[in-house]
Amino acid sequence: MVELKTIMTGQEGGLTKTATDRTDPNSDPYRVMLVDDSAVTRGLLSRILESDPQVVVTSSVGDGQMAINAMRRTPVDVIVLDLEMPVMDGMTALPRLLEIDPAVKVIVVSTMSRQGAEITMRALQLGAAECVEKPSSNRELTSASDFKLDVLRKVKILAAEARRGGVRSMDIDRTKVVKVPSASTMPSKRSSSADIKLRQAVVIRPDAIAIGSSTGGPQALFEVLSHFAGFVRQPIFITQHMPGTFTAILAAHITRQCKIDCVEAQNMMPVENNKVYVAAGGFHMLIQERGGQNVIMLSQDPPENFCRPSVDPMLRSLVKVYGKKLLVAILTGMGQDGLKGCQQVVEAGGTIIAQDEASSVVWGMPGVVATGGLCTAVLPIADIGPHIRGIAGKGGL
Repeated sequence: MVELKTIMTGQEGGLTKTATDRTDPNSDPYRVMLVDDSAVTRGLLSRILESDPQVVVTSSVGDGQMAINAMRRTPVDVIVLDLEMPVMDGMTALPRLLEIDPAVKVIVVSTMSRQGAEITMRALQLGAAECVEKPSSNRELTSASDFKLDVLRKVKILAAEARRGGVRSMDIDRTKVVKVPSASTMPSKRSSSADIKLRQAVVIRPDAIAIGSSTGGPQALFEVLSHFAGFVRQPIFITQHMPGTFTAILAAHITRQCKIDCVEAQNMMPVENNKVYVAAGGFHMLIQERGGQNVIMLSQDPPENFCRPSVDPMLRSLVKVYGKKLLVAILTGMGQDGLKGCQQVVEAGGTIIAQDEASSVVWGMPGVVATGGLCTAVLPIADIGPHIRGIAGKGGL
C-alpha cells in the first residue's frame, strides 16, 4: 500500500496545486521549483509546466536565496534556474542548491548572447544538468511552441532521472564503478529484459573518432578528451546537442581544459589530424570527400530526432568516408539520437562504445545502443578516454 503525505505548495498570492510525497515515486507528480526574478516569466513557465498533469510547480521564487530557503522546506525533482538575478544570482545559488540535494536536476534558462553562453557553460561545469534557450521577450516566451515543448520534455525526463538517483554532471569524473565485463550479456539495473549485449571486439586502429552527446554531455566530453592530448592524432568529430553560440563556447572550453585543438565546425573547413570539430548549433555536421580532401559541410536539413545538430547524419556521412576505420562513442543524453547511425557504423565494420548507466546523467542515447547489441564496450565515463586512447593513440593497434 502506498503511503501518502500531502504537501501544501505555496506561491506568491496563495496556494497552487498540492503535491504528495509518496513511497511510490512513479505515481507522484514531478515537483518543480521556478527561480527567476521576473514574476511574469515564472507565471508563464508555471502555466507551461502545469499544462501537463504529471508536473506540479511547488515553489516559485525570485532569487537564489529564496530558492535555497524553499529547497530546505520542500524537496523538488527539478529546478528551472535563471542565472541573472538580484540578491543572489543563479551561479552563486547553484552549488548550494546541489549541496542541499545532490540528486536534484537543474535546468538553466539562458539568453543567446555570448556572455549568456559563457555563464551557462560554467553552470554546466558546476553541476547543472541541462540548459534551455530563453526567448528574448515575454511575448516570444508566450508564443514560442518549440520552447514550451523543449522545457516540458526536459523537465519530465530529468525529473524521472532524479527519482532514480542519477548522477550530477559535476560528479561523473569521480564515479567509481565496476567495468562492464567482456561477456555476451549483462542485465540492466532498471529492467531485466533490457540486457546489454556486447559485440566481440575486432580491434582496428581508426582513422577517425566520432562522439555523440546531449544532457550532461559537456562535462562528459571534458573528461573523455582530457586523455587525448599528445596521444590521439586522428580527427575527432563531436555532435553535442546545443543551440548556436553555445557550441563555439564549448569548443573554446575544450581547447583550454583538455589541451587539444578544438574548433566549431565551419562550412568547407578541411579536416585535419589532431583536431577536434564540434558541430555548430543549428546545423548538421557532415563530412565529405572532395578532390582527395575530406571537408566539413554544414547542413540545415530538417532536424532529426528533434535535434539539429543531430548525431545520426554526422555518423551517416562519416561511414561513407571512413568505413570500418571509424570509432564512435555515445555519451550521456536523452532520447535515441545516434542509434540509426550506429547501426550503419556496425554494418560497415566500425566500432561503437557507450557510456554506462551509472555514470550517465541520462542513459537515453547510450542506453539504446548498449541494449541494442551494437557496442563492443560499455564503460564508466572515467574509463572511456583511456579506452579510446588505447585503441587509437600512439602505440595503439
